Amino acid sequence: MAIESLLPANFGYAIFTYLYSFVMLSYLGLQVGGARKKYGVKYPTMYSDKEQVFNCIQRAHQNTLEVYPQWLVFQTIAALEYPIAASVLGVIWVTSRFSYAWGYYSGDPAKRMRGAYGYIGLFGVILLSISVALKLLGML
Repeated sequence: MAIESLLPANFGYAIFTYLYSFVMLSYLGLQVGGARKKYGVKYPTMYSDKEQVFNCIQRAHQNTLEVYPQWLVFQTIAALEYPIAASVLGVIWVTSRFSYAWGYYSGDPAKRMRGAYGYIGLFGVILLSISVALKLLGML
């Protein structure tokens, strides 16, 4: 059976959203690697006792990794029924993680809130996932 017959039309947009998220995660990881060299923080040390900016760069990546599995689940569930809406919401969330990181990289943790608009994308796919669940249960 061909995959095109299993997935909804326009699911390709969701796949491109996943690829975009891979680019974002790679970028954040590379920033941590560069900061390790710049600030002399050796593996396996996670945080520096001396370099606040390194800690901010590390936290931007770590926080994204902490929420990423949940986002993937809700993004996928939502995209199976609403591929275009889920993809738009996914792009909002992924883009917000760049804004979040760039704000954090300033060394002022409060500036990470520049990425707060990402909650639109995250809560959006959660709501769409709830809609899918309700449809499957015959409640919608």
